[in-house]
Amino acid sequence: MNEIVEKIQQLKKEKNAVIMGHYYVPDEVQDIADYIGDSFFLARQATKIDADIILLCGVRFMGESAKVLNRDKRVLLPEINADCPMAHMATVERIAEVRKEYDDVAVVCYVNSTAELKAASDVCVTSANALNIVSKLPNKNIFFIPDQNLAHYIADQLPEKNFIFNDGFCHVHHSISKEQMEAAMAAKPQAKVCVHPECKTEVVAMADYVGSTSGIIKYVAESDAEEFIISTEMGVMHKLKQDNPGKKFYTAGNMQICPNMKKVTLEKVLEALESDSEGIQMSEELMNQAEAPMRRMLELA
Repeated sequence: MNEIVEKIQQLKKEKNAVIMGHYYVPDEVQDIADYIGDSFFLARQATKIDADIILLCGVRFMGESAKVLNRDKRVLLPEINADCPMAHMATVERIAEVRKEYDDVAVVCYVNSTAELKAASDVCVTSANALNIVSKLPNKNIFFIPDQNLAHYIADQLPEKNFIFNDGFCHVHHSISKEQMEAAMAAKPQAKVCVHPECKTEVVAMADYVGSTSGIIKYVAESDAEEFIISTEMGVMHKLKQDNPGKKFYTAGNMQICPNMKKVTLEKVLEALESDSEGIQMSEELMNQAEAPMRRMLELA
């Protein structure tokens, strides 16, 4: 394993590459990343990087976002087949239907989506900035895609807006049930409950803190509590344990694993750096259309 890490570090210098990783990839991949963060951090950081190659350790939509914002850089994915099912859970056709039905609608696209969906939208958001951005939009009608749970979380806090909901969801967060949460809370009654807003409404309602992955990390670090039930993908536990060695962490459900994020391995990181692949490729037209709502997100946030 050390030999692989050494080769990665050597190739990174030779090829002027930067490694970016999401909190949900395996621990050892997080450890070799130059930048580690949630979707918003990675999208924003990608625009500030001075490198020839961005190696994005995450799922495909993250690589697409990095490429859209960095046309002159090669953007590589260690595992091209690491995809996010939720990223496909909306359609351009449905967006067109909603636009016909509502004159002043703003199509708000969660960054966890394909470039095609971003291109058909007005503004992108992440779980960290969705409330802030949607509250600033002049539109009364909001079509929030693709995640229904995050949409309901934002809608509950903005009653002046009229939300049109989509049927999409993250299978990891959506699978955490109220019953599982009740059992976890009964087993660890002293623990603070941290919930990602991609969870179901009834699970969100049980939380001491609701927020993005980065928000949960910040909350735990600033809390005086010693025990926490973490209701998001288990990869974040690595960062939580690193930053808070004296605190204890528990899961809410038993399926808090994204199999696509776990496809990213050190071996595949090395293979990506060794390859001469052109990386993520999209048409200029698609990138131009997808870039506008992403730039608007960065401006409004």
